Amino acid sequence: MTAVPAAVLVVPNMMSYVVAQAVRDLGLPAADAGGMVRAAGLALPALLLAVPLAAVLARRVPAPAVLIAGLGMVLAAELGAEFAGSIPAIDAVPTIGVLRFVEGLGAGAVLPATLVIAWRHDGQRGRALTALWAGSLAAALILAVPLALYGIPAAAAPFGGSAGRPPVDWRAALQPYPWLGVIALVVAALCAPLPARTALPALRRIERTQLLLPLAPAAGFALLAVVSTYGWPPAAQLIVAGLGLAGLVGLAVVGSRDAAAGSPLGFAVVALTAGVLGMPLAAPLAGLISTELGPRGVPLAPYAGAAVAACAGALLAARLPATAARAAVLAGHGLAVVAVLVLLATDTLSGEWSRPGPVLAPLVLLGAGLGMALAASLRAAGLGPALFGLTLCFPGVLCGYLGIAPLQVHWVDAAIAAGGGAGDVVAALTAAFRVWLIVAGVIAVLLAGAAAIAGRRGRSGSTP
Repeated sequence: MTAVPAAVLVVPNMMSYVVAQAVRDLGLPAADAGGMVRAAGLALPALLLAVPLAAVLARRVPAPAVLIAGLGMVLAAELGAEFAGSIPAIDAVPTIGVLRFVEGLGAGAVLPATLVIAWRHDGQRGRALTALWAGSLAAALILAVPLALYGIPAAAAPFGGSAGRPPVDWRAALQPYPWLGVIALVVAALCAPLPARTALPALRRIERTQLLLPLAPAAGFALLAVVSTYGWPPAAQLIVAGLGLAGLVGLAVVGSRDAAAGSPLGFAVVALTAGVLGMPLAAPLAGLISTELGPRGVPLAPYAGAAVAACAGALLAARLPATAARAAVLAGHGLAVVAVLVLLATDTLSGEWSRPGPVLAPLVLLGAGLGMALAASLRAAGLGPALFGLTLCFPGVLCGYLGIAPLQVHWVDAAIAAGGGAGDVVAALTAAFRVWLIVAGVIAVLLAGAAAIAGRRGRSGSTP
């Protein structure tokens, strides 16, 4: 399961922390800083485009081959990042964009391949291995950004403000943990010859169509997400996020009716919940802490606790009787809502978010809730419905980012326009995050209802 975190770690965009140093090292005009940050953010759009295609590919060719190819792409792009900007004839900004896009494509191939492998090696559908896969996905979504922040050179500063600090190797922000990918690649190569315990069902035309169904809306959504960074007002970005989320929920609920994509417990909706609430909640919190303590000052213990709780919640859900699985899905959403409420109740003015203790409880609740809901809904899903749900997870991540980012921009712009200093900017970011917590809590409740509806409609349509 090392391949899952290796793939999800591709998503965070840490370029804003080192962009000032990168622009100085490369002799670029300051106006290119925004383009460099934008180029480094292409991994997530590439990933959500690659997942549906790789889901079909992993059903037609051996999944270990897809996994090894995906990990190879990630490692090749990370190796290439060492030379970004070193070749005078090639512009640095397009190079960074291409490398990050390739990383995203590789990570998008890894995730469905690991799901197929876990499903085939599980003796009983939805039990230990697939539950562990679900837990590792939930854990990676929460832990990815803090780990990426910790991988940034210690001298880097939030918001790219590195004046007066020693030089840093800005390329480290493009590939903070290449050794994790190497370990995953070695493990994948060693485990590839192992015989599977479950036969892979034939890929039917209707199932292939369902797996590719999210590709067109995902492509359009990814394009809008990228275009909206070119000076779109925050209100327009929020509209894109709202419409995108509504479309994804509709796709998940309607897909659950289908014989090919249906799941008795609404896995597609639960995967969307994990995407919207996992990284888009954990990442802004880590970013807020880094404004005071620096990237390496973000305490990893609460996030590691959340990762352990995600795996424990998933394994617990796998051991519950089948009749309790539906209750576990709703309980997982409930834990996520409680996590949001606890974060809202935390005293931000006294700096409690910067200490490990106050954020441990809500992060553990969030991890346990997402892990439990994912594993409980996955255990009753066939391989086709499971892959269909995975295709909706990372568009959900993009929706969440499009929800929090415009709020932060609006509050920060207002603070700067009022003549505020660094403290006022941090206060603005905190206020925006608190608004996002309220929105996320409402979304969690709505998605719990959507999962219940999708589950009822998908009872008679699930296929193995």
